[in-house]
Amino acid sequence: MMESLGKLLIDRNLSIASIESFTVGAFANRLGSVSGISKVYRGSAVTYQTAMKEKILGISHTKVEKYGVVSEEIAGDMAILGQKLFESDICISFTGNGGPLPMEDKPVGLCFVGLKIKEKLNVYTLHLQGNRDEIKNQAIDFREKMILEKIKEMEEE
Repeated sequence: MMESLGKLLIDRNLSIASIESFTVGAFANRLGSVSGISKVYRGSAVTYQTAMKEKILGISHTKVEKYGVVSEEIAGDMAILGQKLFESDICISFTGNGGPLPMEDKPVGLCFVGLKIKEKLNVYTLHLQGNRDEIKNQAIDFREKMILEKIKEMEEE
């Protein structure tokens, strides 16, 4: 599926970036393996620690304290601020709890995935099952499919 996404991005000349937390750069690794992707792939930031989300992206400490990093609000900010940082048409963000223990009183498998395409922001809440790697891969697979769908919807508007 990443090949299809990469080809679509290249064909449409849509630049893309990613901001990752619990996926630890796995989305970037998959996208970076697509032949010719350097034409549109701006880069990625892995902001695993909360302090890096604040320092690199500029996410408000007050907002982190209010909602926690595993939240719709922070996923949205990651996508918005990442899009600005990389000056990209599209930015994908991943934040969540891959386990093995609950975090911020939120269950293992609760993930939020942000998608900012041009001016439009969508944040998806996922409740995934499995071990850490399975949860990470499920979130990335979901995101690949959703980006393809949203780009195609954008073309129909």
